[in-house]
Amino acid sequence: MDNTTVNNGTTAKKPLQESDNETESKRFIIRIRDGVCRMPKWRMAEPVNFESLDGEHIAIVGPNGGGKSMLADIIVGRHPLLMRDPEYDFSPSTKTMVSENIRYITFRDTYGGDNDKTYYLQQRWNQMEIDGTTPTAGDKLEEAFKLAGDDTPERRKLQQHIYNLFGMQKLLDKYVILLSSGELRKVKVATALFSDPRVLIMDNPFIGLDAGTRDQLKTLLTALAHERSLQIILILSKTDDIPDFITHVVEVKDMRVGKKMTLQEYRDTRTPVPPHILDDAKARAIVAMPYTTGDYNVDEVVRLNRVSIVYGKRTILKALDWTVHNGEHWALSGQNGAGKSTLLSLVCADNPQSYACDITLFGRKRGSGESIWDIKKHIGYVSPEMHRAYNRNMPAINVVASGLKDSVGLYVKPTGDDIDRCKFWMDVFGLEGKETSSFLELSSGEQRLTLLARAFVKDPELIVLDEPLHGLDNFNRRLVKDVIDTFCRRRNKTLIMVSHYREEYPSCIDHEIRLVRHD
Repeated sequence: MDNTTVNNGTTAKKPLQESDNETESKRFIIRIRDGVCRMPKWRMAEPVNFESLDGEHIAIVGPNGGGKSMLADIIVGRHPLLMRDPEYDFSPSTKTMVSENIRYITFRDTYGGDNDKTYYLQQRWNQMEIDGTTPTAGDKLEEAFKLAGDDTPERRKLQQHIYNLFGMQKLLDKYVILLSSGELRKVKVATALFSDPRVLIMDNPFIGLDAGTRDQLKTLLTALAHERSLQIILILSKTDDIPDFITHVVEVKDMRVGKKMTLQEYRDTRTPVPPHILDDAKARAIVAMPYTTGDYNVDEVVRLNRVSIVYGKRTILKALDWTVHNGEHWALSGQNGAGKSTLLSLVCADNPQSYACDITLFGRKRGSGESIWDIKKHIGYVSPEMHRAYNRNMPAINVVASGLKDSVGLYVKPTGDDIDRCKFWMDVFGLEGKETSSFLELSSGEQRLTLLARAFVKDPELIVLDEPLHGLDNFNRRLVKDVIDTFCRRRNKTLIMVSHYREEYPSCIDHEIRLVRHD
């Protein structure tokens, strides 16, 4: 769920403080003792013990599927416990409800409105979806501001402080439906901060943000941590992102909650990631896969000639010339809102404006009679928009199999050979044993790995990866880079990859194009 407010209508109780040395010096804010969830499917491998003290700022870290988000759900009261509930002491806050004191924002690589059941993959690129009722970012922010509290000069000052640190004035007149994934995250963080919570929990807050915006968010959180009575808890898959204002770390793995340690203790004991994760046998199997007879073998895979994309008064792409040759491996970079995902939507035939542009794919000019499906069957694609579109309760292997038909959902029964291919790629991405698991019950990182398997399963000539490492832990990030490098050793394979982290680029990258935002 996006930008989720704790749905817990219970009153925060202020229990008696115990007289151990630690709590004598600092009050606790949240305490869970030997917590066991009532529902078996929500239970951790052992009873949960967790305590946050006043003045602490905590990072919850651990591998994908290890239980980090499950712990957060227990902390905020989403998963009721047997025998004893979590204990809270939110003073000096005078708010009485848990939901008023804790704001929990989850970034599960989703795009669109909260609980939006009408979202579809190409929605962001369709101007006809915009009408007189379509809200702008400013509309949504102002609505959230007024719902969060009284319209006082002090709160307006906080609002402007947030806008200034995030450079959000440029976003206020932009339709929400047209926001990039990074811009959408800015809006959601600002919305949560308007309510001036006592505790702010953020799940992978830095994914999808360019380097400048990541620094802005860290600056904002550091300032709020020192200026206000705010405790910050970050759930992080990428442990390189732990900001310096974090005081303590709790590691969660194998559905077990570890002991709280200082940030320095965690850094001193952290296990380094090996230089390579993909084993040699799987790498050889990828390289040795048989080639199909229907592949395009052309010199120019993508050619854009003076391509411009405009939404209303906003210019996203302006007279762009770009040619991608067969076998090249491109990094596509730029600030949030610079047009990276828009450019990829043209390449992947998801943007209706592509038919009004001079675009050639696989040697065929767009609009010369080919269908969208003629194009898509040669492209493997993963993106935040695709992750958002897969809000479906279906077995993970069916999600992978849908990549063979380029559908969101599975509408044709796969053959036995198709199933074997899907299992192979799930095994490559470390998802063995997850074939029958519901996609929605996988962790966000496991969902991303499933969508990556979907992108590779048909052995495409062009692989387009928009922020492919979103939400992955350090181990899986290395694994995916290994897979990309190995796949690109095959004949007739071309890569376009978007990332805001240069260290995420696989070693095969040999070209780069950087887009500049047209404000």
